[in-house]
Amino acid sequence: MDLNTLVRLSRRRQRAGRSTPPPLRLDLPEGMTEPLGCDAVAVPAALGPRLMSRLPRVGCVYEDGARWWWIVPADSDVAMEWPAPVAYSAGAVVRDTDCRPVLINRPADDVPYTPPIPLYLALCRVTGTTPGWSRALSA
Repeated sequence: MDLNTLVRLSRRRQRAGRSTPPPLRLDLPEGMTEPLGCDAVAVPAALGPRLMSRLPRVGCVYEDGARWWWIVPADSDVAMEWPAPVAYSAGAVVRDTDCRPVLINRPADDVPYTPPIPLYLALCRVTGTTPGWSRALSA
């Protein structure tokens, strides 16, 4: 056996022993456009309703039981330190869930995005986190 065969067999064995389901991408509703690409921000489900009432515009939001997934434009994590326990997902890829997230909010227009800065500020507020740009700098 050569090294490529050994690596391939090892990977196949690792995949077979995995109990986590494969990642999946959040599907946008029909008719939605994504001119800026799509990422997702996952928050614990308990925070979802509190965030909904604090936002000026809410885009597509999905729920999988444990988390709510907010669709944001791609690269909304650049220069942003999303507060814990938030998970940022490039490409709106969902991992570590037992069921496919269900759409719970669809905006009236054809753009799926929740604006990332208001979402970030609302998350900071409900988690008691100071936004990254407001923290004191140390020398």
